[in-house]
Amino acid sequence: MMRWMFGAVISLWLAAPTLAGNLDAAAVNDAACPAKQPVTDKVNASVVKLQVLLDRAQFSPGEIDGRLGENAQKALKAFAEQTGIPSDKAIAPELWDKLIAASEGPIVVDYKIADADVKGPFLKELPATLDDMKPRNALGYASPLEGLAEKFHMSEELLKALNPGKSFDKAGETIVVANVSARSELPRIARLEVDKKNETLKAFNATGRLIAFYPASIGSPDRPTPSGTLKVTGTNDRPIYHYNPDYNFDGVKSREPFDLKPGPNNPLGAYWIGLSAQGYGIHGTAEPDKVSKSASHGCVRLTNWDVRTLGDRVKRGTPVVFLDAPTESSSKQQRQPAASRASN
Repeated sequence: MMRWMFGAVISLWLAAPTLAGNLDAAAVNDAACPAKQPVTDKVNASVVKLQVLLDRAQFSPGEIDGRLGENAQKALKAFAEQTGIPSDKAIAPELWDKLIAASEGPIVVDYKIADADVKGPFLKELPATLDDMKPRNALGYASPLEGLAEKFHMSEELLKALNPGKSFDKAGETIVVANVSARSELPRIARLEVDKKNETLKAFNATGRLIAFYPASIGSPDRPTPSGTLKVTGTNDRPIYHYNPDYNFDGVKSREPFDLKPGPNNPLGAYWIGLSAQGYGIHGTAEPDKVSKSASHGCVRLTNWDVRTLGDRVKRGTPVVFLDAPTESSSKQQRQPAASRASN
């Protein structure tokens, strides 16, 4: 996915993944619950399966990368909370069985690359700063590989590891992908809770049952996310990013307002959920691997696919409760006026 920071482009995506044993479609589909905790820095077939199962249960691990990292562990913990099965960082067999029972179909499947996947237009280079993005007519994908990885909620590295020798740029080519189309349907959401300390977003139905979970990037010390309760004001597919020089972001030279064209590599990602404080929202990102691992400029940042799923199931007026401590409940959370400052 796109690697941009103010002033520099991060190229960590170039590194090949470290594999733990064989990794192919059969290894993933036939993987069993691991007998011991997988190593967090190695791609593991059982973890790929776990992440896909969590994604399909609406307990998102963020980007499916085959590693039992912090986001996958958060999702597993939230699923354990919903099911009432005690769990720590280990993958409890009871949780594994519950996830298997909640899902149907193979974990990874063959996919024939379509004309639309390789049509573009694609960015010839990745803009490093907001100033570099200004002249672009669109902020689309940089390659078919990037688009395909996002389409199937995967990291580019995992997609390449499952498909050695594939070019990803030819219509008709068959590749192995995560079977995320088997994701369970999310019911209507009655309330969202944003845990600022743990960097998570939870969705509840009208009875108070936890029905979905997402890792999130939530504010920063210099640009904090608001406290109290806001409400959803609307949604926007392919949002335009409006920069105000009053933001005074590091690395931005322009002293005049400007807009950035929409696209998955826009700073707001591919989708926006507006909130009832000026300039605040829940939105996507150009860097799904950084979700919950980097700061935001005050908003709540999810992967593009997660925020779109969320936006499809909320309506205008849905309350969004911001929790300042993990033990606070929405009924006890102190209501404070939100700051009126645009951010991303």
